[in-house]
Amino acid sequence: MNLKSKELLNTILFFVGLAVLLFLLRQFVFTPVVVKGHSMDPTLADGERVIALKNTEIKRFDIVTFPAPDEPKKSYIKRVIGLPGDTVEYKSDVLYINDKEVKEPYLDEFKSAVTDGSPLTLDFTLSEVTGEQKVPEGEYFVMGDNRRNSKDGRMIGFINKKDISGDVKFVLWPLNRFGTI
Repeated sequence: MNLKSKELLNTILFFVGLAVLLFLLRQFVFTPVVVKGHSMDPTLADGERVIALKNTEIKRFDIVTFPAPDEPKKSYIKRVIGLPGDTVEYKSDVLYINDKEVKEPYLDEFKSAVTDGSPLTLDFTLSEVTGEQKVPEGEYFVMGDNRRNSKDGRMIGFINKKDISGDVKFVLWPLNRFGTI
């Protein structure tokens, strides 16, 4: 085998190895997602491309993606509000988890833009919207940041842990938003 043939073989092997590595990363570590709709405004905008990490521990206020329970072949992106065992309630546009007030700084910009006198998030209790007093074990209660325009846990109920495709951590596109969320 001459030198040029060895170089060609090494180059081919390099690219095959790189393709296999990228495939494995895509299958087990991350998944690219395109944001569709306005339910996560202003945190995530329609058309943004994000990366969701797989197999991460889900924490309160993480943004997750999951198959839409009510629309086959579609995925939703929402923020985790209630963890297993939590009670969730909104009163006067304030979140209460387990009867304690919880700040939502990611909503400050949106709340300040509301000028019609109505709250961003209407009052509700978990039992009113799901029939459950607490978030069941292995489930999460999710909401979109654009509370007035979001089909979320108030309509679709709880999301099972096994159905979560990934934890959205990075914005890839547009470039002016590139970085962590």
